[in-house]
Amino acid sequence: MPTSARKLNFMIRNEIARDLEALVPAGERSRTVNEALAKELLSIRRRKLTERMRTLRKKGPAISTEDIVAALRKDRESH
Repeated sequence: MPTSARKLNFMIRNEIARDLEALVPAGERSRTVNEALAKELLSIRRRKLTERMRTLRKKGPAISTEDIVAALRKDRESH
């Protein structure tokens, strides 16, 4: 976990708070919540990027795998 942190004020459902208090020792709760939130944010980020890629795919021309490989090979050889 980074050395800097911010205190945030937000609400969580009672049943989640009860489970957190029952299952996670007091000294580990912030770390546990940070890890869970980081995983969820990564999942949200991936879903949004996937949707953006799907949108771009619909707008752009269809390109074959062979054309992509050839373009990558040409680009790599130029460096």
